[in-house]
Amino acid sequence: MPQLNPNPWFFIMLTSWLTLSLIIQPKLLSFITMNPPSNKTPTAPKTTPWTWPWT
Repeated sequence: MPQLNPNPWFFIMLTSWLTLSLIIQPKLLSFITMNPPSNKTPTAPKTTPWTWPWT
């Protein structure tokens, strides 16, 4: 059963994982977010009850 032989697939998985974690991930994490989180406390919107015309 050739699909149980991990010889070629393990090397491919290992190289792709190392490429992702050592080359691509630091480049992606170096970007500055355009929408940084703010320290403002969220305010609840003031809602008024709806008056139904048929009641």
